[in-house]
Amino acid sequence: MTELSAHAIAELDPQGMLGDVLDQGNQVADALWRVESASLSALDAPAGLVVCGMGGSAVGGDLAAAAIGARAARPITTVRDYTPPPWVGPDELVLCASYSGTTEETVSAYRVAGERGARRVVLTTGGELAAMAREDGVPVIGVPAGLQPRAAVAYMTVAALECAARAGVMPPLRDEIEAGGELLKTLAAEWGPDSPAGSTAKSLAGFLRGSVPIVYGAGPTVAVASRWKTQMNENAKWPAYALTLPEADHNDICGWAAAHDLGPLSAVFLEDRDQDPRIRRRIGPTAEAAASGAQDVERVESHGESPVERVMSLVFLGDLVSVYLAILHGTDPTPVEAIDELKSKLS
Repeated sequence: MTELSAHAIAELDPQGMLGDVLDQGNQVADALWRVESASLSALDAPAGLVVCGMGGSAVGGDLAAAAIGARAARPITTVRDYTPPPWVGPDELVLCASYSGTTEETVSAYRVAGERGARRVVLTTGGELAAMAREDGVPVIGVPAGLQPRAAVAYMTVAALECAARAGVMPPLRDEIEAGGELLKTLAAEWGPDSPAGSTAKSLAGFLRGSVPIVYGAGPTVAVASRWKTQMNENAKWPAYALTLPEADHNDICGWAAAHDLGPLSAVFLEDRDQDPRIRRRIGPTAEAAASGAQDVERVESHGESPVERVMSLVFLGDLVSVYLAILHGTDPTPVEAIDELKSKLS
């Protein structure tokens, strides 16, 4: 796959999105240090953790919930809106995550959560959100500047996991988090730009090239499927969609027979050993149905021992695939001009 040569990557990725993705293993360790530096006390929250954020800043809440899974003794909820749900109050810990610190929805959610007496933590690089938090005496977990918000996924996920532990959602998972960081370093060597053309990430990008990917998640991979979708949108500047099993077997499966008439579509199924066995049984027949109209069908298994490691491995793979797709399509993965233009119009 000569298109993914070092020269092509350097030419089409001048701002280094690929380097940020490959650095996720190191970011995990840095994220743990930054949470410790924030000196968070035990914040017992009998009603659980609420993560307020948008886009790449919110995804940590979804991924943390996926990694915690059935171990959660209390809820962990992600809110993407100006206002937290009406039930959010003094019994919740609210983590307000905004990479820039200026996301208007998150700034609004921070204010409303405070008015309702909720305990709050802020996760940001600075901006208005950090200034308000410091004035209010609310703990701030610092995130390094200079990244695209979506490239800070390790910081957002680790912070959400650590806040969930302090809120009593589950016992601390620090060992799993640290192991996840080490696994990502290993996978970076196996799937990175110097890997063979047949390596997992490069092969997947080649299979999906030129098609609209439909990414299926189930159980712990639902949030990861959504991450794959958004990364293909933002990095590859390409349409992609995420679906959930078993729900998709009650509707979406009927559409694949006509897919050949619509254009090239591909299906990717994200699998994990913690998925309900009844759902695992569905993946094979659903993949067969997708093959009736798809350009390509791929089944991808997570890597790692613990749930945290396996969620991190699939996120890392999807991020790499999205950058490789950008390169294959001749696109710089870093700029998001459509989002910037929309923000400009709204302002």
